[in-house]
Amino acid sequence: MATAALPHPPATLALDKVEHAILTVSIMMAVLLQVLDTTIANVALPHMMASMSATQETINWVLTSYIVASAIAIPITGWLADRVGRKRLFVWSVIAFTAASVMCAMAQNLPEMVVFRALQGVSGAFLVPIAQAVMFDINPPNKHARAMAMFGMGVMIGPILGPVLGGWLTENYSWRWVFLVNLPVGVLCTILLIRYMPSAEVKKRRFDLFGFALLALALGGLQMMLDRGEQLDWFASWEVWIECGLAISCAWMFVVHLATARDPIFDPRMFADRNFAFSLFFMVVTGVLLLAGLALLPPLLQRLYGYSVLDSGFLTAPRGIGTLISMMLAGRLTGKVDSRLLIFTGIGCLALSLYQMSGFTLVMGSRPIIISGIVQGLGLGFIFVPLQALAFASLPPSYRTTGASLLNLSRNIGGSVGISVVTFLLARNVQVSHSDLAAHVTPYTLQIAGSTVLDRLGGLGDTAAAMLNAEINRQALMIAYLDDFHAMMLVTLAAMPLVWLLRKGKKPEPGAPPPIAD
Repeated sequence: MATAALPHPPATLALDKVEHAILTVSIMMAVLLQVLDTTIANVALPHMMASMSATQETINWVLTSYIVASAIAIPITGWLADRVGRKRLFVWSVIAFTAASVMCAMAQNLPEMVVFRALQGVSGAFLVPIAQAVMFDINPPNKHARAMAMFGMGVMIGPILGPVLGGWLTENYSWRWVFLVNLPVGVLCTILLIRYMPSAEVKKRRFDLFGFALLALALGGLQMMLDRGEQLDWFASWEVWIECGLAISCAWMFVVHLATARDPIFDPRMFADRNFAFSLFFMVVTGVLLLAGLALLPPLLQRLYGYSVLDSGFLTAPRGIGTLISMMLAGRLTGKVDSRLLIFTGIGCLALSLYQMSGFTLVMGSRPIIISGIVQGLGLGFIFVPLQALAFASLPPSYRTTGASLLNLSRNIGGSVGISVVTFLLARNVQVSHSDLAAHVTPYTLQIAGSTVLDRLGGLGDTAAAMLNAEINRQALMIAYLDDFHAMMLVTLAAMPLVWLLRKGKKPEPGAPPPIAD
């Protein structure tokens, strides 16, 4: 393979303590820019819809354009970093992301907003994978776990803090500040990166246009199917069938192309590394549990418990506190304790938190929500840090950028699939639960002394019937949420035994290729 013959960069870049600290801060600022924007705009959608005279269906393109553009751009991160230089790509990505954020804030209509959000998605797609690769390069192997703990704080906490910050800015200022807040951070980050980020070697690699086109069509079809499926009643629509067929056929052709092409977009020997391959799977699971949970909890708190947008954001914040604690602990324990045991513990915490959430009631206070959030945050931190360390433990430094992009792509795909599945299950289970509950509320069950309660109420009977139906709807919606949490718990428990398929990888020499077989 051409990629195997490329010169390998040094395993660790030499920096003094001040340069190391400043570069780390600037890298984390860039990461926060990108991950915050995956959720910060969600709470502003109703205000944007009114401002731009958009419908509920069309305003969702503000989110869809960002997700689809980011998913398509992520796979070429490794090639672009080699071709133009990692520093140049990273700096220009921060500049483009900041500029796109300002243009989003200035958008006057929906088409402009969709285009600018797509530009945001493309430029932001390169930030997290390059940042992760640089964090590995500027830290020696014995500090990789701590570096991933710091990196993970931004990646995992950003989506949690996004709704809080977005809700506060929208309520106190305007939805446009959701995007304008990126400007000062982006400018400062650019200045620091230009000054302190070391340049990496530029390599000439042929671009696998056919492979990229297949992968882009597969990802685009999958994302469109997941985003549009709920609105179009899934496979009752020809559009969903076409998008599904496109995703499956292009994905199959891409796998065949990857195995047979002379210079594929990814070196297939990366996937022969068992730890890296299984880390991709666990990153999908992490994406499902992180983003699907975030998609369910705020609407639950607002619709059934009556919390405001800002209050519901604050009630999701304990998850971030738990993540901070567990990431700091995992950063210190990784290398001293079997990483697989830490991941197993983290998945167990996730299962416990989902079990707690499946026991929520309509008459409880905020305490169970806070406790389950902290437990879930602890689980996410114990998974992310050792999983990242194991994924790169036996992967040569030259594959770090590409490996990081694939891990982030896996998390994004898992999040998209998870959100779509739980949304579908929620809609279906609401109807099923409503039907089951309504079957027990009949004139016969409401009789008192030969006449129904509604008859005795006289003119108030219609009002009472409407109130009764509203309560049935409320109970059915709560049951549907609990069913979703229970289903997520089962998925988590099913993933637990697979942890032991990972192994303690031995660190290869800097110039050694990854193993061909296990």
